[in-house]
Amino acid sequence: MDGEDLRLDGNCLGGLLAEIFRFDMSNAETVCGGCEMVRPVGALLVYRHEMGAVVRCAGCDHVLMQIAALPGKYRLNLSGMSWFEVNTEVH
Repeated sequence: MDGEDLRLDGNCLGGLLAEIFRFDMSNAETVCGGCEMVRPVGALLVYRHEMGAVVRCAGCDHVLMQIAALPGKYRLNLSGMSWFEVNTEVH
């Protein structure tokens, strides 16, 4: 099996993303791309405005996420994070 056998188009992500984002996202963990600190989303600094939000690291103020609220959709930029982890276990 090579890479060609595993490659699909992005439509196959619909179900996976729906599974991931149905959980309480305030408990999801992030790693800051600036200071590498691990924090839950609920501990980040959020600057809300009518166009969306800017999410910053509580330790170094690095921009982790930008959320734009557009007509009929949202646009997320997660480039300020090293990774984003969603715990799927219910507590």
